[in-house]
Amino acid sequence: MPVLVHLMLVFGLLSLLAVGGGTAVLPEMQSMLARHFGIDHTTFVNIYSLGQLAPGPNMLMVVVFGYQIAGFAGAGLVMTAFFLPSCLLCLGCGRYWVSIGERPWRRAAQNALEPISIGLMCSGVYAVAKNAVLGPFSALLAVAALALITFTRINPAFVILGSGLIGGGLILLTGLR
Repeated sequence: MPVLVHLMLVFGLLSLLAVGGGTAVLPEMQSMLARHFGIDHTTFVNIYSLGQLAPGPNMLMVVVFGYQIAGFAGAGLVMTAFFLPSCLLCLGCGRYWVSIGERPWRRAAQNALEPISIGLMCSGVYAVAKNAVLGPFSALLAVAALALITFTRINPAFVILGSGLIGGGLILLTGLR
């Protein structure tokens, strides 16, 4: 199968599976990219981290995967395949959702989807963390970053940059991970 068609199918499927946001499909995305395109876990975590730091929607990082696999054509195709299906689905469902008003089953369905979405997002966080936390130092740095983001009003981008600088500096100087 041509690589562009394969990219379109993989990211189109991921788009439709992204219940609760793009983070919900991170474990499956990581698995599919490794299995079908040879993207290793370290590369995945690095590109994901770049997407978290960049301005705009963090899931634009899928464009980098498309570019890495098939150049500019892959980047454009992946962006379209990942965002268009879910946008069209949300548009259709959103219009229907508004039209049904405040019926009791609507609230029940919404309440049922909330824990599913949270669970999927947590699995995405776990998938990234298990490959990013390499030892006691990186675990301590991750916990410190979580505490800063949770308990202060520091911009998360500064926490990510600071963590990267501290972690990178200590790896270069001491070899700690």
